[in-house]
Amino acid sequence: MLLNRFQLIAFSALTSLAVVSQSAWAVTPFTVRDIRIEGLQRVEPGTVFVSLPVRVGDTYNDDKGSSAIRALFGLGLFKDVRIEVSGDVLVVVVEERPTVAAVDFVGTKEFDKEVLVKSLRDIGLGDGKPFDKALLDRAEQELKRQYINRSLYAAQVVTTVTPIERNRVNLTFTVTEGEPAKISEIRIVGSKVFDESTLRKLFDLDTGGWLSWYTKSNRYSRAKLNADLETLRSYYLTRGYLEFKVDSTQVAILPNKTDIGITINVIEGERFVVSSVKLAGNYLGKDEEFKSLVSIRPGQAFNADDVAKTTKAFTDYFGNFGYAFARVESVPDIDRVNSRVALVLQANPSRRAYVRKINVAGNTRTRDVVVRREFRQLESSWYDGEKIRLSRDRVDRLGYFGEVAIETQEVPGTPDQVDLTVNVTEKPTGSLSLGAGFSSGDGLGLSFGLKQENAFGSGNSLGVQVNTSKVNRVIVFNTTDPYFTEDGVSRTYDLYYRTNRPYQDPSYYQLVTSGGSVRFGVPFSETDTVFFGAGVERTTIVAGTLLPTTYFNFAEEYGYTTTSLPLTVGWARDSRDSSLAPTSGRFQRANAEWSFAGDLRYARATYQFQQYIPLTKQFTAAFNTELGVGRASGGKSFPVFKNFYGGGLGSVRGFEQGSLGPQDAGGTVLGGSSKFNANAEILTPFPGAGNDRTLRLYGFVDAGMVGGSTGVNPNSSEIRASTGVGISWISPVGPLRLAFAKPLRKFDGDRIQNMQFQIGTSF
Repeated sequence: MLLNRFQLIAFSALTSLAVVSQSAWAVTPFTVRDIRIEGLQRVEPGTVFVSLPVRVGDTYNDDKGSSAIRALFGLGLFKDVRIEVSGDVLVVVVEERPTVAAVDFVGTKEFDKEVLVKSLRDIGLGDGKPFDKALLDRAEQELKRQYINRSLYAAQVVTTVTPIERNRVNLTFTVTEGEPAKISEIRIVGSKVFDESTLRKLFDLDTGGWLSWYTKSNRYSRAKLNADLETLRSYYLTRGYLEFKVDSTQVAILPNKTDIGITINVIEGERFVVSSVKLAGNYLGKDEEFKSLVSIRPGQAFNADDVAKTTKAFTDYFGNFGYAFARVESVPDIDRVNSRVALVLQANPSRRAYVRKINVAGNTRTRDVVVRREFRQLESSWYDGEKIRLSRDRVDRLGYFGEVAIETQEVPGTPDQVDLTVNVTEKPTGSLSLGAGFSSGDGLGLSFGLKQENAFGSGNSLGVQVNTSKVNRVIVFNTTDPYFTEDGVSRTYDLYYRTNRPYQDPSYYQLVTSGGSVRFGVPFSETDTVFFGAGVERTTIVAGTLLPTTYFNFAEEYGYTTTSLPLTVGWARDSRDSSLAPTSGRFQRANAEWSFAGDLRYARATYQFQQYIPLTKQFTAAFNTELGVGRASGGKSFPVFKNFYGGGLGSVRGFEQGSLGPQDAGGTVLGGSSKFNANAEILTPFPGAGNDRTLRLYGFVDAGMVGGSTGVNPNSSEIRASTGVGISWISPVGPLRLAFAKPLRKFDGDRIQNMQFQIGTSF
């Protein structure tokens, strides 16, 4: 009985305490007469007032107080928020977060500091931003992850937060990068059909070589390893091993965190032969047309590339009829007893679709109209896969973008419409050169060159070249508007003034050439463009000491000052997979020039043909042929200033640039009215560079001649030939070619130059 009374008293006391506590915490609703904010230093009071869910004259209660605290914390500006009540006045007490005064990085060599600072600002951690410990931790982890992606597994990042006056902090990221982790071993376990060494050569990753400092091929990257595994898988699947799979992959990092071992376990399976190929599903009544697209051949080994090529061709063909969502699936029926497989190509065209909008993304400099005018797929038209592919190729051929991709997105709520997004990645399209030099023969010379293929993002090209030396003075200006008309007719202006004085002494002779031209390019088809143009050129021979006999004879025949009015016509077609490092495709170009009026009457034509043939993944065969011929009319000789020249890179390597052809008694190279060049190359990635196409080694054989002039050594018009090796590098300043050549056929008086170097040439 006594215990029960004690329990009753204790329960009553606890209940009373709870009631009192609840009364102390809870606020009786009241009408707010005023709102006061305390603790602000940098944040404007208006920012707080706007975020508060209560205003003067409103009824305040606990729910509104909780909402106010959540809203103020949500601003990210305060690390503490309290709401107090003083009578009918609401007091908001805040403690601001410190502001970041400066961000610094110490010890970062792998990454540029400015890039890192910008990336932090993008996530909200930078100068003038409120300090957020969560963002700081996130930034530190992201920095470590980036170092891991660069194979710097030993990298350590220590973050220091230093408080300074006026509630500010300095952030310092101290990085100890360490040595990059390098691959010391790659093993492929389970391979029986192919040698392990053969399979390893397929990989971009390797154990290093003397060029690894450039290629970084021995630095581990998960993305590169995945790409190599796909290459390995494709190698087997294209040779009949339908059930090949990578069973497991182990990447082991040694305790020193600088050596990595990779072990790849594979299951090859049996080799299968295709027994039959059948079509199933809806082919829009065009079964025979689809059958003609099948590249899979019964009786041959299963080839995944042929299957992928066929299904893509089917999908693309469906797209030509507006079926943007067509699905084609290859279903294998495997006979493991006889190692044969029957393939069924199951098609579902789904529904036809219109293109609602075409968006352009990623163009930070190039204007939208430059991309859109290359499109052959129009908005509000049927989806046409062939036109979309053509549009993508046309945008890529502009040369303004490193990557071009087109994505198709369904329009929500509209099953028969899609949007297209053209994603582009800008690349540098201009070059600037400044230089100065002094020589006893040329004097002081200043040079300036500017070439911009995409001036101001307009798609127009602009070029200026200036040389102020006393011997060779040049001023050249050219510009091209690729869409002079809405139909895609281009217009090019060329203006030039050149002075050539072979000797610095003013008493010696000199040549002065000035002129200009305009050309129009008319697209006759999607792949062919024909060029028309006209120009005027004036050449003056300023007589003086040591005037060559050839120039004297020219002046006797035509006069010391001549004018020509040439008309030009040309044609070009380019199907190469790359203009800088091609491995397949063909390039053709023909040009003709006819001077129909003025002092000079002549015709001049050139033709160039290039073919690239992929032999293997590493080796490419390349062939180049160039022909040129010129003829004068009216019974006169061909103008010496229009002669062709040969020798050097772009012609016959191993001979001095422009030295082939007829010479006068004094050894002056005169050129000729005809030329012929033939080049053959075998290109392969440079040893130690893996499969990097930007740095390649090549072997070559060249042959060529320049002839057609009279009164010169007859041997000078015969064919020269050479062979050698060289290096091709797509450098930041343009294609670079270095060649070491040995003449195979030469003549007395030829100027041999075994080592040659040039930027901006293909052959």
